[in-house]
Amino acid sequence: MLAKNICLALLGFSAGITAAGGLFSFIIGLGVISDFADRTHTGEQVMLYEDAVAAGGSLGAVISVYHPAVPFAGCLLPVMGLFGGIFVGCWAMALTEMLDLFPIFIRRIRMVRGIAAVMIGIAFGKGLGALLFFWKRW
Repeated sequence: MLAKNICLALLGFSAGITAAGGLFSFIIGLGVISDFADRTHTGEQVMLYEDAVAAGGSLGAVISVYHPAVPFAGCLLPVMGLFGGIFVGCWAMALTEMLDLFPIFIRRIRMVRGIAAVMIGIAFGKGLGALLFFWKRW
């Protein structure tokens, strides 16, 4: 029984490491972190940003497994929703930049003005959707 539990623990740990490594390499491969560092002119802090992404992923994994009680969780919920929306929005923007989706879409619909408003609307909708999802459990 002990050998079975040890094998299961090793299998679960190695599967988690593999999935997390794939996710983090995907984030770095998309260039999200380096793009943020470039846009904020903080290129010397790229290692700190990558460490923060890894720490956030590890903390999220621990929280999802152990479900610790968090005091004042209701107050932290809007902040988590905001960060979740920013995270998903950054992934979406990185993927669309890779595929050049927005320039093609804008050319096809012949949009000349209001591109910034559309981007802000998408970001606001993503953030509001994440907030409602986490706050109201929709």
